[in-house]
Amino acid sequence: MTSFSEQAWQRTAPLRAAIDALPFNTELAAGTLSRDRFKGYIVQDALYLDQYGRALAMAGARGPDGATLRMFAESALEAVAVEQILHETYLRDFGVDMTGAEPSPDCLGYTSYLMATAYHDPFEVLLAALLPCFWIYWDVGNTIAKKTVPNNPFKAWIDTYSDEAFGAAVRAVIAATDRAADGTTPAIREKMMTAFIRSTQWEWLFWDSAYQKRGWPVVV
Repeated sequence: MTSFSEQAWQRTAPLRAAIDALPFNTELAAGTLSRDRFKGYIVQDALYLDQYGRALAMAGARGPDGATLRMFAESALEAVAVEQILHETYLRDFGVDMTGAEPSPDCLGYTSYLMATAYHDPFEVLLAALLPCFWIYWDVGNTIAKKTVPNNPFKAWIDTYSDEAFGAAVRAVIAATDRAADGTTPAIREKMMTAFIRSTQWEWLFWDSAYQKRGWPVVV
């Protein structure tokens, strides 16, 4: 029988192709992405990860057993810690002070969706909503690593998301999500699919927002 993760990956194939084709990712692979766009992205991703880490911790606490809690504490959250170190390095290089930094509309929308899911939806649905951030970054990182140019100025970013240690965390979350799907009802699995698709859509919006420098319509 096809696993939930395999079905979700197949369902989102057109959307994932659209993510690969985004100017942000194609220019990042070519090393031509503007420093200003990448800087804006790093600021927003740092804000995003703060909330994403909270949602991961809630998933671990809501899990059905100690093994699930340990997986999120040791694997998933460790992967987030590695990402945060990457962000701190870039923010230091850019001379960015995060004090007073505010999330963009797309960053706030994505994190609000995840936190609402963490508080109001079944554990299985939360896992499905959290999975795309891990899996798609792993997929994009590997796709870019295969075609990137020599001496790419974004090499540290590419190396982080194509690293096998990050891949191990991704596989652990995939396995946990499949176990959850196997043990729940068809109705919950359908909600899981909807959550996976929605988070994948948010991933597209997040990268597009960084490239378009999309902000709030009126500054007050």
